[in-house]
This record gives sequence, structure tokens and C-alpha cells, in this order.
Amino acid sequence: MMRPFRRVVLEANRSSLIFRVELMTADYVVIGGGVIGLSVARELKRRFPGARVVVLEKELRCGAHASTRNSGVLHAGFYYTADSLKARFTRDGNRRLTEFCEERGLAIRKCGKLVVAKNESELEGLDELLRRARVNGVQLEPVTEDEAKKIEPRVRTCGRALFSPTTSTVNPSEVLGALEREVIDAGIELRLGEGFAGWRNGVVTTEKDSIECGYVVNSAGLHADSVAQQFGFSQHYRILPFKGLYLYSSEPPGAFQTHIYPVPDLKQPFLGVHFTVTVDGRAKIGPTAIPAFWREHYGGFKNFKLWEMADICLRQLSLALHADFDFRRLALEEMKKQYAPYMVRQAARMARGVRPGQYKTWGAPAFARNWLTCGDPRW
Repeated sequence: MMRPFRRVVLEANRSSLIFRVELMTADYVVIGGGVIGLSVARELKRRFPGARVVVLEKELRCGAHASTRNSGVLHAGFYYTADSLKARFTRDGNRRLTEFCEERGLAIRKCGKLVVAKNESELEGLDELLRRARVNGVQLEPVTEDEAKKIEPRVRTCGRALFSPTTSTVNPSEVLGALEREVIDAGIELRLGEGFAGWRNGVVTTEKDSIECGYVVNSAGLHADSVAQQFGFSQHYRILPFKGLYLYSSEPPGAFQTHIYPVPDLKQPFLGVHFTVTVDGRAKIGPTAIPAFWREHYGGFKNFKLWEMADICLRQLSLALHADFDFRRLALEEMKKQYAPYMVRQAARMARGVRPGQYKTWGAPAFARNWLTCGDPRW
């Protein structure tokens, strides 16, 4: 049962001031209006139709950050550690988001993905990916070099490859817009331009109001660790933001039939330079994965915060000195990707007919990964 509204009101008459307390009340407050926040709010309302659900979004539009600044690739779930939560969420999310797009007539390109080996030393990596796919319950097909060329005539691979038929491309902005409409239609209160400011004794404070609530859902994206700390979590976990850029092909739509990815270094968090086919059939290569110096560092000095830059730089330095993997080599490799000819050379190892003149337009920044560091509090 919903508790009654209470909001603080000041009344005055000739002899006294009277305070009437009316603090706004909600059953659920969701912090963040990206794809996760809207999806959670929508599901809460579905399960508890009588509940009051409020979504707080600090921007004037939903999904202004990672939710609409990504490649749009709908991954299948075979990269991740066997039977991990990430693997299961990706596998099931692939199926459910595909159904979401089809049921609503949203754009989706079911082009699939080829994972190729550039040399014999990478064939073992193909075998590991196939093993993970089978354990994770993900459809992944081993194909010969000739079979790979029937799927994508321009592909280069060493002897064999893997084909993922359920990997697709969607339009992130279109998906986000459809979710937002359903949230509003469900009667969920969407507060744009009203960010989370604090929490104390069951009351969430925003930039404009205070809300007494039963439950709080943290889906604040780039700022999720900062929000979590106010609730006593994430004391030794911090998000390190990385931003990505793509190089777009000047070739006409249809120049590539499918995504082409290399065998990744599974000890590292990134998937390497690859070809992506966009929802409208255009090709792009990338992404870069450049360390960002503040959380919303998309370009120039917009949204610059000195204290964020100092903290993030200190943590990146600590990773370079203390990480139990080769962070310095990874960072150097990623920095090379700012040089377009280098990106094109890497991509040309996976496909024929790739020339530098075709790839001169950089795409808008997209956060490739919000890397969560943990363990040593200095990180």
C-alpha cells in the first residue's frame, strides 16, 4: 500500500506561522534514465502495478551518456567466462532485446559476426571461444575459410573462423526512445533535469526536491560508484572511464555483409580493432579505448572537473605501477589507435580491399567501457 504524500508547506496568518509537512513519497526511486534505469523502472511497474516509481535523470534527455554513445552491437555472449553472470545476462539480453525491437518495429540488422584468426597462433583462441559458447548456451558455428568467404566475400582468416548468427546491430537512440515512451505510458514519473544529490534516513534528496522512498535503484552509469558510496557501498571500487572513436568507411552501404572481429586477448578487457556494420548498412572500424580524464570527457573541456581528473589520473598511474596485468602495454597499444593509418592497417589484416582513403571520418566519441577497478583502495 502506498504511503500518503507529505510535502512541506508554509502557511501564515496574522498571528502565527504554520508548517504543514507533506514530503513526497515513492515506493521506488531509480537513479539514472539510461537504458538500464528505464528498463528497471518499466519492469518494477510491470511487477507492482500499484507502486509509485520515480526515475531521476540529471540531463534534460534520457540516455545522454553511454546508452546512446555506443556501437549498437547486440553481442551474443560467447566472449565471457563460462557460465558467468555477464555471459548469462548477455545471452538472455540478446534474445530479449531482439524480441523488443521486432515487436515494436525498431531497426535491427541481423548481420551476424565472424571471428577470424590472423595467424596460426590465434587458432587456439578460436577453440576457447567455441568452448565458452557451448558452456554458455550461445549459438556459435565453426566455419572453414571457404565457408567464411561465403558469409563475407572480403574476409581474411587463417584456415578457419567462427560465425555468430545471433549478433546484430540496433540503433541505440531508437531503442532508448521506445523505452522512454513505454515508461511514460506506464505511469512512471520521469524527472528530467533533476539529478540525485544525496540520501539520508530513507529520504532521497534531488537538486529540486526530497523524496521519502522504500527502495532506491542505482543505475547512474558513469557515476554509479559515487552514488553507491553514499549508501555505504563501493568503498574499494572505482569506475575508470574509457572513450572510444570509430573510423567510418566512405564505401556505400552493403560494402560489408557482417561484423568482422579478431580473436581477442582474453586477458585484456577490450576486443581489438574490428569491423562493425551499422544498422543502416554502413561500415566502420574501431573502436579506440582511450583513457578519459574525467567521467564525461567526450571532447574538449566540456563537463571538465578538476577533482575528477586528479583522482582518475592517480588511479591510472596506480594501475600502471601495480596492476597484475600489463596495463602499460595495453595503454600504449590503445594510444596508437588515435592514428588513423594504424587503425586501417590493423583492420586490413581481416578484410580485403581496405584502403586508408576510405577511412578518414572519425565518429562521435562513445564510452567503450566504464572499467571498474577494485582491491587496492589507491586504485
